[in-house]
Amino acid sequence: MRDALKHRTLSGALLDDLRQAILSGVYSPGTQLRQDMLAATYNVSRIPIREVLFQLEAEGLVRIVPQKGAVVAPLSLSEIHDVFDLRAILEPRLLAASAPHLAAEDFDRLDALQAQFVAATSAGDKTQYGTLNAALHQAFYRHADLPRTTQTVASLLQISDRYTRLQLSTPEAMARAVSEHAALIALCREGRFDAAAAALKDHVEQVRADLLAVLELG
Repeated sequence: MRDALKHRTLSGALLDDLRQAILSGVYSPGTQLRQDMLAATYNVSRIPIREVLFQLEAEGLVRIVPQKGAVVAPLSLSEIHDVFDLRAILEPRLLAASAPHLAAEDFDRLDALQAQFVAATSAGDKTQYGTLNAALHQAFYRHADLPRTTQTVASLLQISDRYTRLQLSTPEAMARAVSEHAALIALCREGRFDAAAAALKDHVEQVRADLLAVLELG
């Protein structure tokens, strides 16, 4: 049991480190992730490396290519539209189910996450953008009794981490994200749940538009 726990802990640490290395650009799109090189870098066997690479493939960050092995997935226009189409449908559904049940402690958490998001964007701490954005969105949905939708959205938000860092690369996009998050909190606090769901859909679409503008400029 202890060895199994140690193995899970090691795999979790490797997964977090490699995920951040990809998201931060240490391993750029198209980079081959050789198992022997990574095993030597982390001083582990190839077994946990292989497990982590399969997990990263499931998250959309890595592709397993025949004859080549694991490669950092390129930024994909089709994936962006797929992810944001689903988010625009599913996240307002979650919010509509959850928002009427948000209590004072939920709004305290939302306010705290919003303050952390503001601090991270003000400081240019890109490592926190996606994590805090996902946590803030999921805090809105915590009372939705829709487990499959919740699980799907959690996966979409994790995939979106990579895109959030790009989307928030301009001061205008940062200011807009902060403002739209604040408006969502206010609408929910005021009990204007239909307006909040509509604003959330608009927010997701605006994030997509900002992201596509950044990619066109690049």
